[in-house]
Amino acid sequence: MNLLAIIAATLAAGIGSVWIAALLLRVGVRTEGGGVNPQHLLSLAAGALLATAFMHLLPEAFESHIAPGVLFAVLLFGLVFFFLLDKAELWHHGHEHHHDQGDAEEHDHGHEHPHVHGHSHGHSHAATGKGGGWAVLTGDSVHCFGDGVLIASAFIADLRLGLVAAVAVLAHEVPHHIGDLVVLRQSSANQRAALVKVSLAGTMTALGGVVGWWLVDRLHGWLPYFLVLASSSFVYVALADLIPQLQKRLPARQTALQIVWLAVGIVLVTLVSRIAHGDHAHSHDDAGHAHEARDHAD
Repeated sequence: MNLLAIIAATLAAGIGSVWIAALLLRVGVRTEGGGVNPQHLLSLAAGALLATAFMHLLPEAFESHIAPGVLFAVLLFGLVFFFLLDKAELWHHGHEHHHDQGDAEEHDHGHEHPHVHGHSHGHSHAATGKGGGWAVLTGDSVHCFGDGVLIASAFIADLRLGLVAAVAVLAHEVPHHIGDLVVLRQSSANQRAALVKVSLAGTMTALGGVVGWWLVDRLHGWLPYFLVLASSSFVYVALADLIPQLQKRLPARQTALQIVWLAVGIVLVTLVSRIAHGDHAHSHDDAGHAHEARDHAD
């Protein structure tokens, strides 16, 4: 049953986020004028990730008998690890860009392309040729696989926690996939093909969920460490990637809207947690009543 829930949640997060991104692009993602403001999506995603990490994943990990100092050390290790991973990715793409810069300047001089940057991990949106499109899909697939492992870890700890993690992943993948779709649509005239390719990359979330279920189920004693690493991933993405894109000098109204959407992300995660917790508690109560009834009959 747990595996089915993991597969369903990872598919909803991986593919659902792609379709929501495509829908928002169809409505019209904007920076000015009418449409959907990507800043609001980034704010919502940051709030959802931070709430999931600090209000759910970390508290669950600290309920174990492992010393808090050890878990904080794992949290620190995770943050540094993701920082170094980002550094390696920036160096790799900077090296590629150095070789292609001359050609890019010849083709792109005097032309501006609409671009929505939602997420920087695992790939670069700088290259929009055929090779760049495949680089986007490869990085996206790896990132989605990692998300699936994190969701599986949360599900194994608690059903409610897994649902909350899946919602947080979905929220932060939407702006990410908007950027993917924009890049692929620039490198291909077939918009439907771009949607299919990014959706296939999203299915890697389910594969990561199955692998995570198999791995964590056999290393159950390591579950608190997996939860802390998942927290470090969420915190790093929110603080190092999403929130810096929101740190702009804006009018008071737009700043207030950023804060409101950040709060919406936190409230969304809290509501999902309460609803799932209610269902989970109700099922436990029903099981307890049934057990008491059997004892009474005996």
